[in-house]
Amino acid sequence: VQLVESGGGLVQAGDSLRLSCAASGSTFSIKAMGWYRQAPGNQRELVAAILSDGRSTTYADSVKGRFTISRDNAKNTMYLQMNNLKPEDTSVYYCNADWGTPRRSSWGQGTQVTVSS
Repeated sequence: VQLVESGGGLVQAGDSLRLSCAASGSTFSIKAMGWYRQAPGNQRELVAAILSDGRSTTYADSVKGRFTISRDNAKNTMYLQMNNLKPEDTSVYYCNADWGTPRRSSWGQGTQVTVSS
């Protein structure tokens, strides 16, 4: 599975952005997808994840109520709607997919999100 993110950019605090992650390859074998982020000097952290059913989701406490993860299986695309962005959301955001048997993991190249105060 190959992943390509898009939608990052520079915004002001309180603004919104929507990230997209387009999957290709063995997309039928994807079991779960997620968004991670990594700021300079920090470890990569899970932001949100969604199972293949498109309904089961989980969020980091820091983004609950502001971010929404979704996926369109017909388009093989996952989204992250980010509202009320804060400067502390500034990071490189990465798309991840768990797929296949045995389990494999793929990562996108990352997209920069910068939130100014």
